[in-house]
Amino acid sequence: MAIIYAGAAGWAYPSWRRGFYPAGLGAAGFLAYYAGRLNSVEVNYSFRSSLTKELLEEWIKATPPNFIFAVKAPQQITHIKRLRGAAATTRKFITSLKPLREAGKLGPVLFQLPPNFKCDLPRLEKFLPKIPSDLRATFEFRHPSWFDEEVYAAMRKANVALCLAESEKLETPPVQTADFSYLRLRKDC
Repeated sequence: MAIIYAGAAGWAYPSWRRGFYPAGLGAAGFLAYYAGRLNSVEVNYSFRSSLTKELLEEWIKATPPNFIFAVKAPQQITHIKRLRGAAATTRKFITSLKPLREAGKLGPVLFQLPPNFKCDLPRLEKFLPKIPSDLRATFEFRHPSWFDEEVYAAMRKANVALCLAESEKLETPPVQTADFSYLRLRKDC
């Protein structure tokens, strides 16, 4: 039976103070409260900042055993290097996730590419082997040129998921490329 994890892209939004979090709950209690209601969260903090062992251990302690963290890859990998020459940075980032991996709380790692990054299949094919085979990874392509059968074939070979994302500007085609799915549903209802 498949397990469905549902969560939001973060847990510390100021606008949630009134409608989601109980009055009087301090920011230090947000994650534990959130984790009592949803079983996953996407960590966007890692896009611009390094994750320390101490921080990850705090998160692990604040969440129940079945809770997972989907972690966004750093902008250094996706936006600055654009997957080129990113082996050492990727290795360092994945190593930093060790506490989550050991605790069984690491969900997929999201590689969100910039909207102006057009399809470069050779670059993607060179990058995919840098991702350990036991790590679930998903790619969110934000330029339509990536939505191509050759790209999907490369992703299937690596068991990397096409992030099924929606926004006001672009919708990802519903294509399965891995043995798991990752959806980012962000449209206003």
